[in-house]
Amino acid sequence: MRRIAPITFTRADYSSFIPVLRALTNESAFETQLIVSGAHLVPQFGHTVDQIESDGFEIADRVEMQLASDSPEGVVKSVGIATMGFAQTFARNKPDLIILVGDRLELLAAAGAALAFRIPVAHISGGDITEGAIDNQVRDAVTKMSHLHFAAMQEHAERIIRMGEEPWRVHVTGEPALDLLQDMRLMSRHELAKNLKMELGAPLIVLTYHPTTLGTTDANTEIKALLQALSEVQGTFIVTMPNVDVGNETILKGLQHFESQNSSAHLFPSLGPLRYYSLLSHADLMIGNSSSGIWESPSFRLPVVNIGERQQGRRRAANVMDVAAEPEAIRSGIRRALQPNFRSSLGNLRNPYGEGDAAPRIVKVLKQLNEMPSLIQKKTYQGR
Repeated sequence: MRRIAPITFTRADYSSFIPVLRALTNESAFETQLIVSGAHLVPQFGHTVDQIESDGFEIADRVEMQLASDSPEGVVKSVGIATMGFAQTFARNKPDLIILVGDRLELLAAAGAALAFRIPVAHISGGDITEGAIDNQVRDAVTKMSHLHFAAMQEHAERIIRMGEEPWRVHVTGEPALDLLQDMRLMSRHELAKNLKMELGAPLIVLTYHPTTLGTTDANTEIKALLQALSEVQGTFIVTMPNVDVGNETILKGLQHFESQNSSAHLFPSLGPLRYYSLLSHADLMIGNSSSGIWESPSFRLPVVNIGERQQGRRRAANVMDVAAEPEAIRSGIRRALQPNFRSSLGNLRNPYGEGDAAPRIVKVLKQLNEMPSLIQKKTYQGR
C-alpha cells in the first residue's frame, strides 16, 4: 500500500481535507497517515484537533509549531520549528506522498522538508490569485515544490502550466470543501440557534476578517474602519476568529471589543464545518475578507461584502461586492447587499469553484500513480 499523508494546519484547509480523507480511507490501495499541525494544536484558536478526532479520523502524528506571537519574527520562527518537526515525522512515518491544501506560510515547512526526503507533494488549490496577501507568493512557491496539482478550475490549471509545470501533472477537480455540501445534512435555523445557545435574529450576519498581509493599509486602520462602519448596522453577528497571520492580535482585539460592545455579536474560535455551513445557509449577509466569501458563499447564494485588497485578483461570482476598507464604502456595500432584489437576483448562481465532486477525482488520480512517469524528477514545460 502507498502511504499517503494529508497535512492539515487550520480549520479552513481541514474543510477541504474531510472529503479527501473519507475517500482515501475507503481505498484499500492506501494507508492514510493524517498529520495535524499549526493552529489546530493551539487552545487560543479552538484546539480544533479535537474536532478532527471527534470526526473519527485517526491522527498519525502531530507537529507542534505555533509560537504565541503575531510578529513577523514570531511567525517565521514558527515555520522554522515546523520544519524541524516535519523532518522528524517524515523520518518516523516514511510517507510515499504528502498532500497540502492552499497557500498558508506553514506549507513551506512541510513542502521543504518533503523535498529533502524525496517525498512527492500533491497540492490542492494551486493556480489561484490573492494579491493582497503573502499567501499569493506562498501558493506559487508550493506549486513549484509540488509534483501533482489539483486545481479548482480550468483557468487555475492553465496558470500552473504557464509556470512550467508539465500538463500531465495538472488536474482540474474543483475545490473539495464543496463536496461536503452534497452529503451534509445542514442544521435548521432552530437547531443551529439551540446549538449556538443564542437567538438568530434577522438580519443574520457572518463576520470573518483576517490581516491583509500585503495591503496598502495596516491591520489597525482596517479594523477601525470596519468597526466604525458596523456601529451603524443592526443585526445578529456571528464572528469568527482571524487567521494566525502577522497582525492577527490587532484584528482579534478589535473583534473582541466589538463583541463586548454589542449584545447581539458573538465571537467563536471555531464553528466546525457543520455549524459553519449551516450558518451560511441561513445567513443574510457575509462581511469580511475571507476566502470563504469567495469560493464557498456562492453555493449558498449568500451576498458578500468583500473588504479591501486581501482577495484581489481572485475570481468572484455575482454574489460578491468589493468595497474599499473605508467606513462609508463598507456601509454602502452592506446596504446594497441587504436589499431583497439583490438576493433574489442570485437565484441561478453557480459556484465557479466546483460542483461537489472533487474528492473522487483527486483519489482517482492518486490511484493511477503507478502508471505515471517519475513523480519526483520534474521537467520544466515550455509549451508545444
